[in-house]
Order: sequence, then structure tokens, then C-alpha cells
Amino acid sequence: MTHHPPGPEPGTIAPHIPAHIYRQAEREGRPIVIVVHAAPAARHAHTYLVPLGLGLATAIGVAGTVAAILALFEFAIHTATLIASAAGPIGVGGLTFKLTRPKK
Repeated sequence: MTHHPPGPEPGTIAPHIPAHIYRQAEREGRPIVIVVHAAPAARHAHTYLVPLGLGLATAIGVAGTVAAILALFEFAIHTATLIASAAGPIGVGGLTFKLTRPKK
């Protein structure tokens, strides 16, 4: 611990410690603990933009994949409907199945 000669208070080193308590601690030889909280370093925009870009790219890719799958299913359903309506009734082993309803 360093001893300061009598004089001005510690000033900006520890403005939260009253002068009389500071001097009393010096006289009695008690340690004075000063905790200085360092401000967190500012983050660059790059820190936020890269994960945001990756997340958006992933979301757009997933949405595109889902849209492509749905379009493929729709095309397959339309194709199956067209083939079924053009084929008419299907007979298997003496049983006849009509795949579509008659148009009215």
C-alpha cells in the first residue's frame, strides 16, 4: 500500500470514497481496494452482419426448397388427375374401379 502525503483527496482515482474515510484508512494502515470496471469493447458491425447474413441465407434457402417441393407435389397431383380422368375405369380381376367422378 502506498501512503500519500496529506493534501488533496484522491480525485479521479476513487471519487466514490469520501476523503475522511480514505485518510482514516491510510492512518490505520487498512488496505484500500479500488475496483475499476472497464467498459466493454465496442463490437464492429461485422460481428453482427455475418451471423445475420448466414441466418437469412439459410431461411431463404429453406423457403425455396419448401416452395420447390410443394410445386413438385402439385404438378404430380395434377398429372395423376389428368391420367386418371383420361384412362376411364380400371378393371382388375373382374372388378372395375372408377378413379374419377363423372363430370356433370
